[in-house]
Amino acid sequence: MTRTNLVRKKEAGFTLVELMIVVAIIGILVTIAIPAYQDYMAKSKFGVALAEVAAGKVGVDTRLNDGETVAGPQDIGLAAADKPTANCKFGAAANTEAASLTCQIVAGPASVKDQTITLTRDKDSGVWSCSAPTVPQKQIGPEAVCKGKAG
Repeated sequence: MTRTNLVRKKEAGFTLVELMIVVAIIGILVTIAIPAYQDYMAKSKFGVALAEVAAGKVGVDTRLNDGETVAGPQDIGLAAADKPTANCKFGAAANTEAASLTCQIVAGPASVKDQTITLTRDKDSGVWSCSAPTVPQKQIGPEAVCKGKAG
């Protein structure tokens, strides 16, 4: 009977250098991901707030077509100014000369928190325009959606 000598290889874990490389790579990925995530969250919050305030355009148009005015957001089916939603604190005013809706963004990332979205209706054409002059344009999206702060 022959006897085979088996050589056992010593089991070893990761070296310190390998672990340091992994930690460095994770650190680099995190420094890139966090700002991108903040931009994504700000853009999402702005989009939700814009959608909420845009719902009031139909109510304003209806009241103006009926010859009525709008004294506050509750007149057009939005939440009253003293009872904000999770996204907006609304404002609304409309008569035959001018019509506007506002949304002060509630909560969210610092770049959009407490900023105001204003929808303005052209009295002659009835076309609505959007502006948010204190919100960076990159947090809004294309200017066709809403005009923000350049840069």
